[in-house]
Amino acid sequence: MTNFSRFTTNHKVRPDDIDMFNHVHNSKYLDYVLAARYEQMDTHYGMSMEKFLELGYGWVVQKVEIAFKRPLGLGDHYSVTTGLVDINHRGCKVSFEIKNLKNNKLSADGWFDFVMIDLKTGRGVEVSDEMIAKYSI
Repeated sequence: MTNFSRFTTNHKVRPDDIDMFNHVHNSKYLDYVLAARYEQMDTHYGMSMEKFLELGYGWVVQKVEIAFKRPLGLGDHYSVTTGLVDINHRGCKVSFEIKNLKNNKLSADGWFDFVMIDLKTGRGVEVSDEMIAKYSI
């Protein structure tokens, strides 16, 4: 089994993230992970989302699981740590943790299953050996 690197991105809760219960809406946690992965693809893996798009490919979520532990509130600073669990010719699985930096406690964790698609057809395509190598750090 391969051990993959994990990377962390820090952000701050914005006013438009807050729901009627005065904490971050549950859908925003998924946005936080996707935004962190977007940044990390460029800064840590050397193959940004834009590069995939130039090649005519995109990553789409096939499945996601999230466990909510503690809410984040307006102005909270949080970290999103992500890392590959697996990558193969069919796609990849990415785990994540979101922590409140005020108390370093877990706010949410889970995983995403991604598949790569051809942007013209919308159908799944094989992840190349070169792409697997770039992301297997």
